Amino acid sequence: MAVVKATEKDIDLLARLLRAEAEGEGQLGMLLVGNVGINRVRADCSDFTDIRNISQMVYQPHAFEATIHGYFYQRARGVDKRLARRAIDGYRHWPAKYSLWYFRPEGDCPATWYDQPLVGRYKLHCFYEPTGETCDAVYHTF
Repeated sequence: MAVVKATEKDIDLLARLLRAEAEGEGQLGMLLVGNVGINRVRADCSDFTDIRNISQMVYQPHAFEATIHGYFYQRARGVDKRLARRAIDGYRHWPAKYSLWYFRPEGDCPATWYDQPLVGRYKLHCFYEPTGETCDAVYHTF
């Protein structure tokens, strides 16, 4: 059962994002990116108060470098779509289980990112969870 509404177009869009942002991290890395995206749609806090669907999440200004560069505009493959559906269906995995942010630094993960604490690293990506009551919904949405 989907935790956010998603059309086939949304699945394709999320699949392309997963591939562009984390293909080099393998399937789990791509799923972790999907976790963060779905958390942003559901969170209703911080930078994501106006994000209500997958399209708004993917195209939020300055949210994903992949949407700026050409790699995002490749066609989604079957495996990418399967991973996108798993994220949409609520699959969550640490360190992205409650994360709203991730990025790929040149070296070590900073202890905080936009004042949010580091919760873990998967391969080259660092993941950050929200703090405080303003983002409490991300911990209770599933």
